[in-house]
Formats: sequence, structure tokens, C-alpha cells
Amino acid sequence: MAQSNVSGQAYPPESHSEHHAHPDMEEMRTFGFWIYLMTDVILFGTFFATYIVLRGNTNGGPGPAELFEIGGVIASTFILLTSSYTCGLALLAMNRGKRQALIGWLGITVLLGAIFIGLEINEFIHLVHEGATMGSSAFLSAFYTLVGTHGLHVLVGLVWMVGVMIQLSRKGITPVTKRKVNVISLFWHFLDVVWIFVFTVVYLMGVS
Repeated sequence: MAQSNVSGQAYPPESHSEHHAHPDMEEMRTFGFWIYLMTDVILFGTFFATYIVLRGNTNGGPGPAELFEIGGVIASTFILLTSSYTCGLALLAMNRGKRQALIGWLGITVLLGAIFIGLEINEFIHLVHEGATMGSSAFLSAFYTLVGTHGLHVLVGLVWMVGVMIQLSRKGITPVTKRKVNVISLFWHFLDVVWIFVFTVVYLMGVS
């Protein structure tokens, strides 16, 4: 119902939804990210299934046992899992309202993720020098596709996390930046879970 002032001029009714519009939008964006994450689950599930089917098709070339150096992969796994821990510490700092600690832990997470990417690129370069290119066999095509897609996701996560850090330094901890930190944290933990499957299915089963 419209309100009026003393002179009888009508004012439009106040919109009580304006106060709740922002939190509702943040919840919708988070829900949208969950939908995206489900599509990523399907994507990686398809790549895992393809790799399992094709891992024996080496075209007469070397297989996983001859190519993979498990020591370096274990180091990469430890680094990525540690980055998941530091990402969790960033969330704790955010919930306590400590902006500098939040940015600091995110920075350490980015550093660890960058080291992981560096080790993965070094592994790919070593394999190529050994003649194990993506076109050498169906096994290597499936390997590069699966592991490379995960690495690309990690790289996107790093760029995303740096962007969130810049927003935190400029705007502080707000409902918007909180949602963004929660989302990138969820994405990062998801990548860690995927890597555990990669480590088990591709590397451990490959060298056993």
C-alpha cells in the first residue's frame, strides 16, 4: 500500500526484498557453482573411464611402469595436499575476520599450486624427450588428456585465487568476497580429490 506525506503526495511502497536481494544472489551464485562442479565430475569421470580402457594400448611402446617416476609424483601429491590444508587455514582466517592472514594463506596456497604445475610440466617435458608424445599411443593420448585437464584446472584455480586476493586487498572481507573465497576453496578441494584418484589410478596402478 502506498504511503503519503502531509501534502497528500503518494510515495511508492518500500521494497522489503531489497535487503535480502544481495544474500539471495550470493546463494544463487554458489548454487550455480555446484552445478558447474557436477559437470566437472562427469568430465573427469569420462576421462578416467577412457584412460582405464586405453591404458593397455601402448602401440608396442613403453607402458606406465617404464615411463612413470613415482618419486616425483609422490612429491607433487604431497605439495598439492599441503596446499589444500593451507586453503583450509585461509577459510579459518576469513571466519575470524583476519584479512591479512586470509590473504597470506591464499598466497601460500598459490605458491604450492604453482610448484605443483611446475613439476607436472617438467614431467611432461621429460616424457616428450623420451619420445612418449601424445600421438605415440592411445595410452599416452588418454594419459595426457586426463592429467593435462587436471593441470589446466589447477592453473585456472591459481589465476582465480590471485584475483580473489586482489579483491580482498581492495575491498576487505565482505559478503561477496566471502562467497568467492568459499567457492574457490571448494574448487581447490575438489581438484585435490580428483588428483588422489589420478595418483591412484594412473600412477600407483601403473607402476604396480
